[in-house]
Amino acid sequence: MSEEERIAFLRKELHRHNYLYYVKNSPEIDDETFDRFMHELQELEARHTDLFDANSPTQRVGSDLNHDFKQVAHRYPMLSLGNTYNRGEVAEFYNRVSTSLNGEPFEICCELKFDGLSISLWYEKGQLIRGVTRGDGIQGDDVTDNVRTIQSIPLQLSHDVNYPEEFEIRGEILMPWMSFEALNEERAKNEEPLFANPRNAASGTLKSKNSRTVAKRKLDAYLYYLLGPEIPTTSHYANMKMAAEWGFKVSKHTKLAHSLEEIYDFIDYWDIERKNLPVATDGIVLKVDSLKQQQQLGFTAKSPRWAIAYKFRAEKARTKLTEVTYQVGRTGAVTPVAVMEPVQLAGTIVKRASLHNADIISKLDLHIGDYVYVEKAGEIIPQIVDVDKSARTSDLGQKVCFAATCPECGTTLVRYEGEAAYYCPNDTACPPQLKGKIEHYISRDAMNIDSLGPETIDDYFERGLIRTVADLYKLTISDLAGADKGRLISAQKIIGAIEKSKQQPFERVLFALGIRFVGKVVAQTIARHFNNINSIESATLEDMLQVEGIGPVIAQSVVAWFKESRNKETIERLQSNGVQMAIKKRESLGEELKGKTIVISGTFSTHSREEYKTIIENHGGKNASSISKNTAFVLMGEKMGASKRQKAETLNIPLITEEEFLKIIRKNP
Repeated sequence: MSEEERIAFLRKELHRHNYLYYVKNSPEIDDETFDRFMHELQELEARHTDLFDANSPTQRVGSDLNHDFKQVAHRYPMLSLGNTYNRGEVAEFYNRVSTSLNGEPFEICCELKFDGLSISLWYEKGQLIRGVTRGDGIQGDDVTDNVRTIQSIPLQLSHDVNYPEEFEIRGEILMPWMSFEALNEERAKNEEPLFANPRNAASGTLKSKNSRTVAKRKLDAYLYYLLGPEIPTTSHYANMKMAAEWGFKVSKHTKLAHSLEEIYDFIDYWDIERKNLPVATDGIVLKVDSLKQQQQLGFTAKSPRWAIAYKFRAEKARTKLTEVTYQVGRTGAVTPVAVMEPVQLAGTIVKRASLHNADIISKLDLHIGDYVYVEKAGEIIPQIVDVDKSARTSDLGQKVCFAATCPECGTTLVRYEGEAAYYCPNDTACPPQLKGKIEHYISRDAMNIDSLGPETIDDYFERGLIRTVADLYKLTISDLAGADKGRLISAQKIIGAIEKSKQQPFERVLFALGIRFVGKVVAQTIARHFNNINSIESATLEDMLQVEGIGPVIAQSVVAWFKESRNKETIERLQSNGVQMAIKKRESLGEELKGKTIVISGTFSTHSREEYKTIIENHGGKNASSISKNTAFVLMGEKMGASKRQKAETLNIPLITEEEFLKIIRKNP
C-alpha cells in the first residue's frame, strides 16, 4: 500500500471510528489505537502537503451530533484536547509552555479527566438557559430538557452569591458506577443489550428523547471550565473554586502544580486512587492556570496549546482462558474471541475478549487453560495482552490454532496477500455475510430503508423470506403482517420504505451493492464516469483505471465483482424492480463554469452546500473537496475553515463570496 493509499485508508477509518464513538456510542477500537492511527495520519500528511484536505480527521473535532435534536452554535468553539500516554510527552508539553512564555513563571492546574459526555451550560442571571453537547466543536445538540433532570446541575443559582450576569460553564455528564451497574442489571433482566461502559451509558441516556428516562438513570455532572465576557479572575483554578461556591459540582481533587515533579506526583497518586472513585476516570488533564497565559499560548486548529490530557494505561486482570470462538462479519472477515472465567476489570465483569487475528494468537502462544492477562485499553474493549506462562501445568489444554474453516458454513478460510485477517470466501451462502450485505444495502448512507433493522433482517432471513438484497423487492404486506394481521401497520410502513428506495440515485445504489473497497465517494466517482450500470459491467480493468482517483486495487475489485454471475443476476433483478441503474440526466443551465474545479467552504444563506454542488455541476463545473493548484476558485461562505483559507492564500486561489458566485452564473442572489 502506497503512502497516498494509506492516507486515504486512515482518513476513512478514523471518520468511521469517530462516528461509532460519538454518534453510535459503540466503539470498535480503544483510545490508544485510535490515537496511534491519528498520529500516523498526521505524520503522513506532513510529508504529503499536496494531499491536504480540510475534511481530514486531523483537521476537525470528532462529532457526536444527533439530528433528532436542534443544533445550536457554540459562542466559544468547544475543542478537544491533545493527549498522550507517555510521561516524556508530558515533559515536552511542560517545556514547550515554558519556552513559549519566554521563561515567565506559570502554574499548571492538575485535574481528573472524567470519562463521560462533554457539555456546555449557559447561565443568565443565575438561571440555566441552555445545555448543549460538544457536537463538532462549532455546534452541538440542544439537550436542555434532559440536562434539567440531572440533580447535580443547578437550575437556579442562589441569590446570596455574586456571579456574572451571564457565563458558560463546561463539564462532563457522567453515569456513576452504581447507576451503571443497576442499569445493566435491569437491561439484562429485560434481555436488552448491555452498555459497554459508563461513558456509553451516559451518552446514550443524555441523547434519549424521553426526559423521564434520563431522570430515572441518575446521571451526574462535574464542571471544569468557566467562560464568558466577565469572568471573575484570571486564574482558572480560582474561577472553579468560585463556581463551586455558586453551587456547581466541581471536583475537590484539583491541584496547582509548580513543577514537573509535582505533576508526576499527581499522576502517580491518581493512577491508583482513581479506582476508589464513584465515577469513571481515564486520565489527568493539565491546564496552564493563568487565563492571560492561555490566551498568549493560543490554539491549534483542533486543540488548545495550553492544555493536554495524560491518559492512564489500561487496568489489567488475570483470569483463565476456557475457549476460543469465531465470529464472521459482513465482508467474510473471521474474528477470534476469547472466552474466559469471569473477572472484574475497570468496574465491570469481563467474560469475553478480542484476540484480533491469527498473528496475535500465534504471538501469544495461547493454550486452552492458560492464565491470561486482560486489559481494557481506553476502558472499552477487553483484549488479551499477555500469558502467564509460569502458571502452566502438565494438564494444560491444546494449543490454540486459528480456525481452518468457517464456523458458520464450513467453507475453508483464505488469507489474502497483505491482509491480517482470514476470510470466508463463501459470500453466496454464508449466513452472516448474506445478512450483512442486506444490512449494508438498507443503511442510511446506502438505500436508507429506515423501517428495517438488523433484528428484522435476521427474522426475515431465518423465515426464508430473503437471501439477497433483490429479495427485498418481492416482499409483500401479507408476508410481513402475520396470519392475524397483527403487524399490519408496520408491514405497510416497511413495504412503503422499500418502494421509496427505488428512487434513490444511482450513486447510492452502486455504494449499496457492497462491492469491496467501494465507499460512498468511490461509488459516486465511478457512477458519474460511466453513467449507468451496463457501462460499468462491461468495463475492462484498463477502462476502470482511466477513472480519476481509482487505483489498481479498487479497479480489480469492481471488475471482478461484475464478472460473478450471481452479482449479474442481482443487478438484473434490481433493475427489473425499478431500482435506479443510471445517472439521471442533469439539466444543463449553462457553461459558465465549464472546465473549472471549485471547492466549497463555509456556510451559506441562499443555498445549502449540496445545492451549490448541484448548481456547479449544472453549469459545467466540477466539485472538489480539497484545494490544489488546479482549483479555479473557492466558493467562500461564513465560518470558512482557517486551514483551508491559508491553503488558498498560499496557492493564490481566488476566494469568491456567495453573492459574487451567483452573479457569475447569472442568477440573482
